[in-house]
Amino acid sequence: MEDGKLSRVMKAPVYGIGPIVRSSGPIEKANSTFEWLDKQPDKSVMFVCLGSGGTLSLEQTMELAFGLELSGQSFLWVLRRPTSYLGARSSDDEEVSAGLPEGFLDRTYGVGLVVTQWAPQVEILSHGSIGGFLSHCGWSSVLESLTKGVPIVAWPLYAEQWMNATLLTEDIGVAVRTSELPSKRVIGREEVATLVRKIMVEEDEEGQKVRAKAEEVMASSERAWAHGGSSYRSLLEWAKQCRLVS
Repeated sequence: MEDGKLSRVMKAPVYGIGPIVRSSGPIEKANSTFEWLDKQPDKSVMFVCLGSGGTLSLEQTMELAFGLELSGQSFLWVLRRPTSYLGARSSDDEEVSAGLPEGFLDRTYGVGLVVTQWAPQVEILSHGSIGGFLSHCGWSSVLESLTKGVPIVAWPLYAEQWMNATLLTEDIGVAVRTSELPSKRVIGREEVATLVRKIMVEEDEEGQKVRAKAEEVMASSERAWAHGGSSYRSLLEWAKQCRLVS
């Protein structure tokens, strides 16, 4: 139906339809990322992805790596080259090694998986082993996470991501965030580990509330698109109006 609040300030009808999440399509069965995820327990993996443009400084990449290791939790990290190495002429493996602490890949072997190529985010977030998402809080990533009931460690980098992080933590309650914006200072390994544990460790009281709220938001989005739900009705009304004016 027409949104009553927005219609007060908009001359045209406004229809609330969402959330809308687009899948990447079918995934090849031989995909090594999903073969690894299939071996992990339910809700045991922290997915770390800061978007296609989410590059970090070398120092921050190091601290994030140490923090993930210090947390003791399983992780899947879609890693971009540190900003210091963007112009380097080397293979992906060499770039990853240069941007990570010495011995990190060996020490976290079996516990974590680092991916340097594009990864199908929607499908990863849909996997049962994913228990949290360390995200830059781009709105598409937010929708993809919450429609799957996955709570967020907010790591905003630029633009509207700062506002989104505030909305997720203070208003909706589906995320935890750093004490300061990552764009303002390097977030240390201890803080990274604490944030990851808040989301992933069942005994953490704050994390319990955040995880429960994420599940609630997922259920709400499913109701919205179910037969008779708010988005279902709005879409039908919009289609009806389109037919009347065509």
